[in-house]
Amino acid sequence: MADKTTRKKLPSIVINAEDHARLTAIASSALDRVPDVAEALLSELDRARIAAPGKLPKDSVQMGSTVAFDADNGFAKEVRLVYPGEADIEAGKISVLTPIGAALIGLSVGQSIDWVDRAGKVHRMTIRSVMPQAD
Repeated sequence: MADKTTRKKLPSIVINAEDHARLTAIASSALDRVPDVAEALLSELDRARIAAPGKLPKDSVQMGSTVAFDADNGFAKEVRLVYPGEADIEAGKISVLTPIGAALIGLSVGQSIDWVDRAGKVHRMTIRSVMPQAD
């Protein structure tokens, strides 16, 4: 009998078309600097459903969203998902070009996903709430 790997099904994600194009360019240009994270982000972008900005679910994590999540280790956090140049960990602004940022993009409230930190440890997080970026 063939060895089956027990791989968790990835949750469906949706990303706005403008962000999808910009994030694809950012991830592609970062492949030489941070290959693991860039590849993880490109993988998420490849499987995402692309929607017009006005057609996105209100509870989906998009660029600029403030998202609250719980992690499997009891860790709970609220962060804002931003582009790399806007990141400021002390202000709670997480770059989409980090392992956790790449995992967050496109998720909706109630969804869970595994992500691998820079030390190689796998974590699971569940989205509690999403507040869209104020216009």
